[in-house]
Amino acid sequence: MAEENYGVSVRTVFGGRTARATTNKFDDESLRNVIKASEDLARVQEPDADLLPVPTNGNGGGGVPARPESALPSRHFEQTAALSPAQRAESVGKIVSIAQKHKLTAAGIFSSAETVEGIINSLGLSEWHTQTSAEISITMLAPDSSGWQKANSPNAANLNAERLAEIAAKKAVESAAPRELQPGKYTVILEPAAVLDTVGFAFYDFGGLAILDQRSFLSNRIGTQLFGENISIWDDVAHPLQSGSPFDGEGMHRQRLQLVENGVVNRLVYARATAEKMKRSEHAGKVGLIEATGHGFPIPNEIGEAPMNIVFAAPRDPKTVEQMVASTERGILVTRLWYIREVDPYEKILTGMTRDGTFLVENGKIVCGIRNFRFNQSLIEMLSNVEQMSSPVRTSGEESFDMVVPAMKVRDFNFTEVTKF
Repeated sequence: MAEENYGVSVRTVFGGRTARATTNKFDDESLRNVIKASEDLARVQEPDADLLPVPTNGNGGGGVPARPESALPSRHFEQTAALSPAQRAESVGKIVSIAQKHKLTAAGIFSSAETVEGIINSLGLSEWHTQTSAEISITMLAPDSSGWQKANSPNAANLNAERLAEIAAKKAVESAAPRELQPGKYTVILEPAAVLDTVGFAFYDFGGLAILDQRSFLSNRIGTQLFGENISIWDDVAHPLQSGSPFDGEGMHRQRLQLVENGVVNRLVYARATAEKMKRSEHAGKVGLIEATGHGFPIPNEIGEAPMNIVFAAPRDPKTVEQMVASTERGILVTRLWYIREVDPYEKILTGMTRDGTFLVENGKIVCGIRNFRFNQSLIEMLSNVEQMSSPVRTSGEESFDMVVPAMKVRDFNFTEVTKF
């Protein structure tokens, strides 16, 4: 299938009142109507004392500082934009052939896209971002086992459909006839996708509004040793493995910030209004530096802001997944996790299940596939028990947005019950 869509979202501001209306029709009458709808909605809102004037295009006075053209790597690739249905179908054919070779059933997607995003206002702000994207997701199915791989990149040349298919097929074949293990605490080797989909539950709590609303697990914990000393995390839109626009929902440029340094959370991210509100709050002396960082969502919204370009710092002594396996006397290798839900928001206890390639490791070798586990695990404890990490890589999952994360070897990961598949 192919889809082409254009949309415009209009926000109007009248004396502390604001509202937004959206349309995907671009004829003159539709554009007049969407502006009127936004104005009508704004006029019936309660005034918001914390609402700031829209930013201007310039330095000072709420303006957006200039960003050097070289600050952000190109996220638009002509080869990806020109990717045809026939080219995608050719790759899908190779994936299916690999499934047939191993007597497996293949399911998945190969998609590509080209997007243009712009934000403008009546005070002269004009910010634009163009990006391409390609994504492959593959599940290989056998009668009692499965394997999975997923990858996404602005540059389709970075995706190798055959390699992903071979890995997914290998996991399905090698996890066949799974054994059943007793639940309990195990050393686990989490591949990057499994890391991504757990740690993703943390980062909406790194916004200033989450602290003000008392819905963040970081409340009264900023500046304390929360994770292991080997955990350092940045938000960096300009990182070569990241993607996305360099500006936020108001057109403010995203800053590069170190959120966690050696296990200590030392920064939050802020939209403009949240920063001003935080400065006047009872939390002002307990949250570190307070300033607008360019991480706000389009106004109006209930979330405020969040870091969306997460990059884990490289460990001093990176290990491959194979090396982690070789160093493990007894443990479990996890390809990915799914159906993850939050059980305790403050202790960040998550529950979910392993899926698509779960293996028993003994004496430094992968022994066999095992039935999947349900887990109940505190994310805080998990990031305090990391023994080894790989070099961080761009990673895709199903429960969170793409990040640059490592594989991790973690002690005492809590599996609570065995599933029936």
